[in-house]
Amino acid sequence: MKLSFHGGVRGVTGSCYLLQTSKAKILIDCGMFQGERLCGKQNFEEFNFDPTEIDAVLISHAHYDHTGRVPLLIKKGFSGKIFATPPTKSLSQYILADAVSVMEMNAEKCGDEVLYDQADVKTMLERVFGVNYHTEFELAPGLKAMFHDAGHILGSAYISLDISADETADGKPARLVFSGDIGNDDVPILPSTEPIHNADYVICESTYGDRDHVSTSERLDTLKDITRRVIERGGTLIIPAFSIERTQELIYALDTMFEAGDLPDVPIYLDSPLAIRATQVYRDFKHYLKFDRPIFSSSDHDFFTFPRLKETLSVDDSKTINNNNGSKIIIAGSGMMTGGRVLHHLKLYLSGEKNGVLIIGYQAENTLGRKIEEGVKNVSIYGDEIPVRAEIQKMDSFSAHGDREKLRKWLQSGKDKARKIFLVHGDQVVKTGFRDFLAEEINSEIIIPEFEQVFEL
Repeated sequence: MKLSFHGGVRGVTGSCYLLQTSKAKILIDCGMFQGERLCGKQNFEEFNFDPTEIDAVLISHAHYDHTGRVPLLIKKGFSGKIFATPPTKSLSQYILADAVSVMEMNAEKCGDEVLYDQADVKTMLERVFGVNYHTEFELAPGLKAMFHDAGHILGSAYISLDISADETADGKPARLVFSGDIGNDDVPILPSTEPIHNADYVICESTYGDRDHVSTSERLDTLKDITRRVIERGGTLIIPAFSIERTQELIYALDTMFEAGDLPDVPIYLDSPLAIRATQVYRDFKHYLKFDRPIFSSSDHDFFTFPRLKETLSVDDSKTINNNNGSKIIIAGSGMMTGGRVLHHLKLYLSGEKNGVLIIGYQAENTLGRKIEEGVKNVSIYGDEIPVRAEIQKMDSFSAHGDREKLRKWLQSGKDKARKIFLVHGDQVVKTGFRDFLAEEINSEIIIPEFEQVFEL
């Protein structure tokens, strides 16, 4: 069998891996490359394989950098089946529809091209088969797959593929594990990442492979501190939020603080249609979730709503936020500040010294979020130069990605060590540091693959 890497190797986006046996070609994820704009040039390049020859696509989870080019794959001739967990299918319909809307807006404002339309998204979703965790399914003779809970977002999975002996180079059965994205520890709304049990080869993400997150209690203290500072000086706190998981976890944390009387009485605006719709999916699939307190006995009997939270679904509702001149919190997409409503709020509030921006997720290279995180003095938003005078606070601990120690523990959770570990989905310097860290801890061959590199296994 052959394993090749077609994304997720030059940064933290564009995950796409091809497994080829004598009987099938299987694609694991087919995500968008994300940068300063949603539609970067790399997304318009031809696939490095023939989409018409792909037999099936397995989706680890709904995030756009893992699903974003699947509709394009179909446009290019892919006609096979797509497999994902049921929550992933539900979330994907909103993520991809929102992506089309953002692409269309970018086309209007910036002249960007549009990769695909809503009809292409509909066609894709019609081909998705929902498969629950721990349910084995056959992709081809000698090739079976299973989803396992990755604890990253609702419905997220790491994927195991069992290969028969007649397909491997050494004539022995083998198991490949694709991490997708591995979740953080101590997330109050999700189950823990399941152990690997056993694997011969692991394709492992390394987004935070160079650091360890702070504890949950420290995270909540930091959230309280910056919120109070901004509110007490009469400012507006903007939180550019990843619509899936980070937003739900943040809302849950704020709800907990309000229940305990730890935050001032100010309005909180959830200004992200995608996050609002995704939160409803979390409610629909609440049996997939795990809570750290008896949430249904709280005063509002809901885990993602509370009296001060205002959801602004429509554009008109969003515009009314700025009618409030007092202190407030605005949670808006997108998390890397590459598009969406957060840009309008940043344009308005970023230059005010009494305001604040709380960054709670990873910021990819060349994104507006990375520039703000690194302390630039001015940024360009919709063609206007905006001075950065607001307080900038970074919190890695709200990330839905596991840190270095979490990834190490997960990689060592199998009964036998993996023969090879391939590090993907991370900046190059992070992958290099993570490789060196793992070399001290794990007696496996650790490889950082190149783009389009092919391995015989």
